[in-house]
Amino acid sequence: MNLVIPPLFFYVVGAMLVLFGAWRTAWLGRRHPGREIETDVSETAAAAAAKARRRHLIFGLVWVALGLFLILSTAGVLRSRLPS
Repeated sequence: MNLVIPPLFFYVVGAMLVLFGAWRTAWLGRRHPGREIETDVSETAAAAAAKARRRHLIFGLVWVALGLFLILSTAGVLRSRLPS
């Protein structure tokens, strides 16, 4: 029994990964004046906030890369050049 999934499904999932990854990178991965930690808070809280921003930035970029890979591989751009 073969299960056939339409390519539109992979395009939609890939587009969602790209959009949400870009949002995560742009919005959560950078500094905002409204979300800055107060000056009277310890340095460990500031370091934790910087670590969280870096994690959002990295994983946002990973989501974008995975989404682009899914879209390109579904479109047939990333086909293997090896003979089958």
